[in-house]
Amino acid sequence: MKALVLEEYNSLIYKDIPMPDCKADEVLIRVKACGICGSDVHGFDGSTGRRIPPLVMGHEASGVIEGLGANVKDSHVGDRVTFDSTVYCGNCYFCRRGEINLCSNRRVLGVSCDEYSRNGAFAEYVAVPERILYSLPDEISFEQAAMIEPVSIAFHALELAKVSLNESAVVFGAGIIGLFTIQLLRAAGCGRILAVDTNVSRLDIASKMGADIVFNPADGDATEFARDIANGHGYDMAFEAVGIPATVSAAIESTRKGGRIVLIGNVSSQVTVPLQKIVARQLTLYGSCASNGEYPACLDMIVRGDVDVDTLMSAVAPLSEGASWFKRLYNAEPGLMKVLLTP
Repeated sequence: MKALVLEEYNSLIYKDIPMPDCKADEVLIRVKACGICGSDVHGFDGSTGRRIPPLVMGHEASGVIEGLGANVKDSHVGDRVTFDSTVYCGNCYFCRRGEINLCSNRRVLGVSCDEYSRNGAFAEYVAVPERILYSLPDEISFEQAAMIEPVSIAFHALELAKVSLNESAVVFGAGIIGLFTIQLLRAAGCGRILAVDTNVSRLDIASKMGADIVFNPADGDATEFARDIANGHGYDMAFEAVGIPATVSAAIESTRKGGRIVLIGNVSSQVTVPLQKIVARQLTLYGSCASNGEYPACLDMIVRGDVDVDTLMSAVAPLSEGASWFKRLYNAEPGLMKVLLTP
């Protein structure tokens, strides 16, 4: 089969590789669409340490079942499906608690690190366990289904924050995850939403996605601006969707006493936080990891039109052109959001 292989850092090759083995509890899926995630782009140059070559990346995908393992019971050849990016074991302490995103044996499709290596979906076929599958409604296209994974990450972040009607929220980072967070905050009845980003075009999209106010840190101090328009108290909630020290600090400083901060981005492995302020202002910090079974709700919201994924699709291109699209995303070409590759 054809696949887009990270043969060495900064080098993607479209080539023939063996078909994946389909284990007894797995299904073989013909991939119809797979999105390029920001984590793939960051892993492209080796900076994250989680895309060790050689590797087939890709974990935001959808397709059609073409083969069944011996123990597969509830799936059928021809089913239209998407699947979780997390391969959880279903048997560990956390899985039994219903916290599958925290699985002790967690593996992520398209990731290769010191602990494990698992090829992903930038290929004609991928094999995944039946337990991570989700059926697609007839109204959902394969391209839309490949956007479910980032929608579910934003959804999970809101679940942790326990959003109440008319609360205020500030979102740092208007990339894909930040923009879906804004949409879901609006759908949840959030009162005032502020989006903060250094990219003017992304702020324009944030306004269309539901942000009431947008701010570019190039125009001043984002923390002061946030607190000023929140009557000096700060926001009820802050969502940090970047993962660098400056935005983590700004999220904490922008939140009112007793408020909540949800950390979604993780570009930096470590950041320093103002412990005394967190304790004295009784702030709650949540780390938000992937998603935890929110796919069906996300599919329903797309069908109803509560979440718009189409606007954020910048391009749908053949997998054979994947290397050039990776370079364009890596070079931060203006106007590019989500690029989907089709084998």
